[in-house]
Amino acid sequence: MSSALHTLQAGLLALLCCQAFICDHTEGALKKVHWHHSARKDPKQDWGYVDVRPGAHMFWWLYQSTKQPYLSQPLVIWLQGGPGGSSTGFGNFEEIGPLDVNLNPRNTTWLSKVNLLFIDNPVGTGYSYVDSFDLMPKDVHGIALDLVALLEAFLTKHTEFQTVPLYIFSESYGGKMTAAFSLELYKAIKSNDLKSDFRGCALGDSWISPMDSVNTWGPYLHATSLLDITPGLEEVNKAAKKCQDAVDQGQWKEATNYWDEAESVVSENTDNVNFYNILEHGGDEQNAVFKHVLPSPYLDSLFRRHVMYMENDALSELMNGQIKEQLGIPKNVTWGGQSGEVFSSQSEDFMKPVIDTVDQLLSTTNLSIVVYNGQLDLIVDTLGTEAWVQKLKWDGLSGFNNTRRKALYVDWRPGDTAAFMKSYKTFSFYWILKAGHMVPSDAGDMALKMMSMVTGSN
Repeated sequence: MSSALHTLQAGLLALLCCQAFICDHTEGALKKVHWHHSARKDPKQDWGYVDVRPGAHMFWWLYQSTKQPYLSQPLVIWLQGGPGGSSTGFGNFEEIGPLDVNLNPRNTTWLSKVNLLFIDNPVGTGYSYVDSFDLMPKDVHGIALDLVALLEAFLTKHTEFQTVPLYIFSESYGGKMTAAFSLELYKAIKSNDLKSDFRGCALGDSWISPMDSVNTWGPYLHATSLLDITPGLEEVNKAAKKCQDAVDQGQWKEATNYWDEAESVVSENTDNVNFYNILEHGGDEQNAVFKHVLPSPYLDSLFRRHVMYMENDALSELMNGQIKEQLGIPKNVTWGGQSGEVFSSQSEDFMKPVIDTVDQLLSTTNLSIVVYNGQLDLIVDTLGTEAWVQKLKWDGLSGFNNTRRKALYVDWRPGDTAAFMKSYKTFSFYWILKAGHMVPSDAGDMALKMMSMVTGSN
């Protein structure tokens, strides 16, 4: 796919406002955009596809930081969850990119401090696609190898970023993928397979230890008055135990089914609490409008709850309309068109923990490892995240536990605590207040400050 550095933000606004612009297409790809009457300083961009394996086409989208010189600012890779959630769509237009889904400027865009690289990962997600569904990776290790291949190709094209500090930020299942990716990337750098100034990763509300999340749903919901002791708490804990038993026996497919059953029990006892923000309700009722898309009723239910909400009508219309045209995406590619297959391909890997991978990162590398969690998240509640952190074998854990956390504030709300942070050696934990699962959406100002603290950008 042919692509050249140019400014998409003004091009999109020009398209939206019917301003004059000229498109030069080469082999169906947008090569150049000219616009008029735009006084806004806009980030320059590039995008394209990498064939990470024959028949497996992964899409990336780079934004240069608006803070100049941009090469003096870190490069942040953003990985979405799901699996099957699109970074170029949801992460970009709903969380940290320069524009929101209505193409209005975002005040808390991370581009004000860093360069951003969105990757539609795993292959089949967003604009990424495979020629055959059997090319979908089956576990996070396969996903990690594809990501290393993508980054190697990206850094070969954009050699200017080889010496720029690199950080990987993630959300939800993206955190599980990021842990594996970080380890494989570190190995690749050490073996001189690619050149990168990789500094660390941030695991946001991440599915690192699924059972630590599921097992703490009941206590968390009870503590916040969303469950009574009986029958509510008892029923949720019973459902969690069924899932735990399957995990203990290595029955991964069954464990995934019991995960869905546990979520159903939670919904029945909490008037459909939203798994992404416990202050909201009615999540299942909203999802009920979707037709069944996966053959397994358990996978279908999980997919609707954890992926299709990211492919809402407004975002899908935008990504399959104006954005697709602007980027010159192949006509046969539908944004999100293969997300169901992406989700299904990981079905036997969902409930496997990757605590040992985080341990390896802490114990064998000099990387900065950050964990952050939204206070109001349920699917990956803070209780569960704290629980798996305590299972780390890292020799610095006792020092971390004995370190007192400090309060954090945002500039325009002095005295109103926005988060807490604790750090010891190369490990940091951020408790983000008044935020659910999508921290940058719920607490954009604090998320921006956290990212700046992690990357050292100002």
